[in-house]
Amino acid sequence: KAQKQRIEKKAAKKAERVAAIAENLKKIKNSSPCKTEEKASEAPAAEAPAPVAEEKPTGGEVSVSMIKELREATGAGMMDCKKALIENGGDAEAASEYLRKKGLAQADKKAARVAAEGRISVASKDGKAVMVEINCETDFVAKDGSFLSFGDSVANAALDVGNEDTDALASTDIDGSTVEETRQALVSKIGENIQVRRFVGRGGSDSTVGSYVHMNRIGVLVEIEGGSTGLAEDIAMHVAAMNPPFAVPDEVPGDVLEKERNILKAQALESGKPAEIVDKMVEGRIRKYLEEICLVSQTYVKTNDKTVGKLLEENGAKMVGFTRIEVGEGIEKKEDNFAEEVAAMAAGKA
Repeated sequence: KAQKQRIEKKAAKKAERVAAIAENLKKIKNSSPCKTEEKASEAPAAEAPAPVAEEKPTGGEVSVSMIKELREATGAGMMDCKKALIENGGDAEAASEYLRKKGLAQADKKAARVAAEGRISVASKDGKAVMVEINCETDFVAKDGSFLSFGDSVANAALDVGNEDTDALASTDIDGSTVEETRQALVSKIGENIQVRRFVGRGGSDSTVGSYVHMNRIGVLVEIEGGSTGLAEDIAMHVAAMNPPFAVPDEVPGDVLEKERNILKAQALESGKPAEIVDKMVEGRIRKYLEEICLVSQTYVKTNDKTVGKLLEENGAKMVGFTRIEVGEGIEKKEDNFAEEVAAMAAGKA
């Protein structure tokens, strides 16, 4: 009997579990997917995130692209361009003008510094040739691409300027700006004192001009009648090497000859020779002196077998003249004394 009760009790519990499972299944069935979807469709759809708009600089703001564009347009440094744009509220045109004014200020500050390095630039057109000396402070800058390009531009501009007038050259246009404005911008960009010191020209419709520039530092123009440009260039190379004071004897000033004659006569009289012999000795030495100081009398360095005058004669040419300039000649350079600098520093610390 007890066994029978346990079995009945166990069966009752099983029936309860089955009924509970059935009830759960009924609830699940009543909450069908259709209703779930319907409820979901009734809910407002979530709005899609709006695309992020690209930030654009507004008044006063400065972007990297703006700085880059101004740098490419002006050649100024990145930080200078950034400062110029900030100072002018992001206005590129005003910033460019600001940089130009700043360049002028920097050029004025650096103008007092010694500029004895640089290069000689040459240009020629329609039988005329010019040489321009442009100075800077260091030989490093003298090799800079911007500096070299400026020199070539100024030389070409000088072809149309007469009378070797540097003031007129400064106001001549190159690439939309004057030579002076371009110089000031270059001073701002490079950071050294840069000066267009001088220019010289030779040639015309009735003559031939040849040029030679040695190591960018020594420039020579040779002008001849007849002959060829190649002949004039060969003689220009001789002038660069030998640096004769005069082209022909007729160019030698009378006072120079008289001074030399007096010196030679005094030397000859000391020998005790008669006056008529002394005069002949002096005239012979004057001829020798003229041969040494005049281009046409010098031995041509390229062959060493004839004079420059003979070379011209063989080529049906005649010497007109030459011009020779050298970078930095006549400019007093500052000599640094290392020992004095160290002593001054030591005295300052004491």
